[in-house]
Amino acid sequence: MTDTLAKPVSTDSPGSVLPAAPSRRRRGREARTAWWLLSPAGLVMLVFTVAPIGYLLFTSFTDYDQRSLFTGFYRMAGARQYSDLLADPGFWHALIRSVLFTAAMVAGSMLVGIGVAQLLTRLGRVLRTTTTVVLVLAWAMPTVASSLVWSWLFQPGYGVVNWLLTQTHLFGDLTQTDWANDPTLAYLEIWLLIVWQAVPFIALTLYAALSQMPTEPLEAARIDGAGELRAWWSITLPYLRPSLKLITLMSVIWDFNVFNQIWLVSGGGPNGATTTLGVYAFQTAFVTFRVGQGAALAVVTTVILLGLTATYIRSLLRSGEDL
Repeated sequence: MTDTLAKPVSTDSPGSVLPAAPSRRRRGREARTAWWLLSPAGLVMLVFTVAPIGYLLFTSFTDYDQRSLFTGFYRMAGARQYSDLLADPGFWHALIRSVLFTAAMVAGSMLVGIGVAQLLTRLGRVLRTTTTVVLVLAWAMPTVASSLVWSWLFQPGYGVVNWLLTQTHLFGDLTQTDWANDPTLAYLEIWLLIVWQAVPFIALTLYAALSQMPTEPLEAARIDGAGELRAWWSITLPYLRPSLKLITLMSVIWDFNVFNQIWLVSGGGPNGATTTLGVYAFQTAFVTFRVGQGAALAVVTTVILLGLTATYIRSLLRSGEDL
């Protein structure tokens, strides 16, 4: 009872009082209550996030392979696992492909997303609602389903895209063109698919930011004679910069980890031309059954993405923004 009936503490000013500070016993009880309330979420994170990451890290230091799946026997490979990985030319080729492909996908997604967001601000209510619904439906489609549909669209013989391009008479007869078996066309097909999937989220997020933007600065710029492009560059772009930074970082992480679309459209081919780091890790772990080295690839990928995230957080802290 003493902690609940503590006397108020008087200040230097007569007549003013402050509430009594909670006692140590009460603070301890509140802390235990908070830990009990957080424990279900903490247990879920421990079982489904921390434990798999720990097992992945442990496996990356072993020679776990197909034999280990049946016998349970494996040996510790230690740091040699990573030195062998860094000496593997296939790893560096996959890393370079991942970086270049990610840059192309993020650039395309951001440019088209910004354009669609600006378009939404100019549309009337009915058209804007219709466009928003279409974007949400496209975004909500599972990646496996959309990848399979995309493959059918570009199939030789009966693919709709090949037929439409042939009807334009600009590229000749493309009805028998197999996009997935040509390195350049395979990249273009996957790039179009991923940009199509990424644009709805980027466009709707930027439109939400634009809808909260005050109109007075833009009106003042137009009165002063600034063109639309100049006003967008000098006023709208600085206003969108925090949102653009966050979306760009998320797009880099998502696109660097793209696997389903590449695997379902081209399978990493032809001749490994579309094998990015994620596809290479899958092939190493589950096609050639070098599970230990596949785990090391996954760890290296995670470290690269953590480095990118740390760079972004550091830039936020330097600019004085909250996390």
